Amino acid sequence: MDFVAGLRCRECGRGYPAEALHVCDFCFGPLEVTYDYERIAATVTRERIAAGPRTIWRYADLLPVADPAPVDLGAGFTPLVRADRLAAELGLGELWIKDDTANPTGSFKDRVVSVALTKARQLGFKVAACASTGNLANSVAAHAARAGMESVVLIPADLERAKVTMTTVYGGRVVAVEGTYDDVNRLCAELTSERPSWAFVNVNVRTYYAEGSKTLAFEVAEQLGWQAPDHVVVPIGSGSQLTKVAKGFEELGRVGLLDEVPSVRISGAQAAGCSPVATAFADGVDAIRPVKPATIAKSLAIGNPADGWYALDVIRRTGGSCAAVTDDEVLEGIRLLARTEGIFAETAGGVTIATLAKLAAAGVVRPDERVVALVTGHGLKTVEALTASEEPTVTIAPTLDAFDQAFDQAFDDSFAEHGRAGTGPTVATADPATAPTRNPAPRSAR
Repeated sequence: MDFVAGLRCRECGRGYPAEALHVCDFCFGPLEVTYDYERIAATVTRERIAAGPRTIWRYADLLPVADPAPVDLGAGFTPLVRADRLAAELGLGELWIKDDTANPTGSFKDRVVSVALTKARQLGFKVAACASTGNLANSVAAHAARAGMESVVLIPADLERAKVTMTTVYGGRVVAVEGTYDDVNRLCAELTSERPSWAFVNVNVRTYYAEGSKTLAFEVAEQLGWQAPDHVVVPIGSGSQLTKVAKGFEELGRVGLLDEVPSVRISGAQAAGCSPVATAFADGVDAIRPVKPATIAKSLAIGNPADGWYALDVIRRTGGSCAAVTDDEVLEGIRLLARTEGIFAETAGGVTIATLAKLAAAGVVRPDERVVALVTGHGLKTVEALTASEEPTVTIAPTLDAFDQAFDQAFDDSFAEHGRAGTGPTVATADPATAPTRNPAPRSAR
């Protein structure tokens, strides 16, 4: 069922039909989707959602397109991982990682693209296009291939090779632009009027595309047993994801899927080399001043974020915070998450974890809160950020003597003794009734 009421300008409030529109004709403000929440509340239930697919489309009643066969590669319902070891290192209590590295093309962009191309196909578009810092290009090319659509993506010319390779392997046409993402995005805005039959997912169908990010909030709440967390830390590129995560939690309360409209603190994470929102927050101003990006976190390198002001408003309104971290801190954040929880994040994930660490050290993220950190892309996409520093521990000849000598030299004494003949653990048969067990996460959170 389609519960979309129409579109509305986020600035002046004017209403529009649910068509391929993204800006207000009157004030040029951005448009967003509005819903008939009373009808949704009368229809949607936790049981109805549980009976749906294990993808974002289990929440179809809260998405802006009704289609019995959406453009779907299986995005969503990614793991929510209880991160006890990371929490201990950061001095936190209950910490969870929303691991969107598990999406089909390795990033959260599969959520927004699945929604955008389903709507684009419904509106009659034949070509899928976008401006991208990489992850979106991967996802558009993959979903377009699934839908039988042509795809054209525009990217900054200095993008990571893995992201370029992924896009081309799906058959997407890749146009590298000599400039920043903001230059690419500006060109796409011009192309939108020149190529009216193309669906630029983050331009002329952005209104629908952005709604896919709400599914992060929907899943987190469902995986926590239909409870909202106290605090969520979200990386900021354009700022759209952060605003839609907040909208998602609000909608769950509004339609009765949560017991009440929750009060979730939302905090933002940026790289110091591209931190217009974090800078505005620190300075206590409303204006988001564009910057020229200079950071290894290329997927967040948007110097003039389209939703920057709205993200800043959400952060302040919910009692959250926003901070920026250096490239060195980003790399340490990647390593910290990997060695404590076994999750390999791209540089944007390193931004999230490093910012979480900074906010925890400052007492902004508190030990008494249930905290969720969003890790939005896989580390294999940005592996060159680490290749200069990550090398084999030792290189040896293929002999036992060489191994023992290198092992003794390269590792501390306590570790070197593990596994030597005669030092292994004693194996005994335990009584299952008295054997210790690790406290599991709630089944819904696995």
